[in-house]
Amino acid sequence: MRMGNGTTTMNESRFSLGSLTLADWVLMALLAAANGVMTTGLSWVNKLLHSVGGPMLTSTIVGLYMIYGLLAIYVIRKPGAALVTYSLGACVQILMGSAYGAWSCIAAALCYAVVIEPLFYVFRYRQYNWFTMLFVGTAAVPLWFVVSAFMFGYIHYEMWVLIATLIIRCISGMLLCGALTKMIGDRIASTRAMRPFALGRESRGQ
Repeated sequence: MRMGNGTTTMNESRFSLGSLTLADWVLMALLAAANGVMTTGLSWVNKLLHSVGGPMLTSTIVGLYMIYGLLAIYVIRKPGAALVTYSLGACVQILMGSAYGAWSCIAAALCYAVVIEPLFYVFRYRQYNWFTMLFVGTAAVPLWFVVSAFMFGYIHYEMWVLIATLIIRCISGMLLCGALTKMIGDRIASTRAMRPFALGRESRGQ
């Protein structure tokens, strides 16, 4: 239930996929499909960057891999939006083929979701200001960094390389995921396509 001032009630902040509407599912599927197309190309760009500059250079675009799930929850503003979108995205990436294999798609999606969903739960799915989006975009990075370090052998690099890589990834997550999500979301908030969603209702003061 949504209050007149655009905030979310306590009941809506409880984790339940039952609160997701058909429009929500369609949007999440579209974002997952778009991400699948984007990451198919990015995975090869990622390999090229890694061959040129190792893990530090390839880390500059990490935020783009996470944006679709964060954008989903920014628009829908309901529990489970990020989890479902990342899960669908992993399935799409696997079907389209990933340069890094199916398990990397699944692991990355889970790492993003298990960080982002609890953070918005703490915020009661009410806070979507600049600080929140930049913080969440940054916080979504470290868990997947640790997992990928072991999965792809980054753990064998020198410690200064690992630290520098993590810092670069966090900056990428903050800017290319958190900030870019906020910018895109605010830009499309008043469009007709956003009317069925919480973002659109909030932009109209409902």
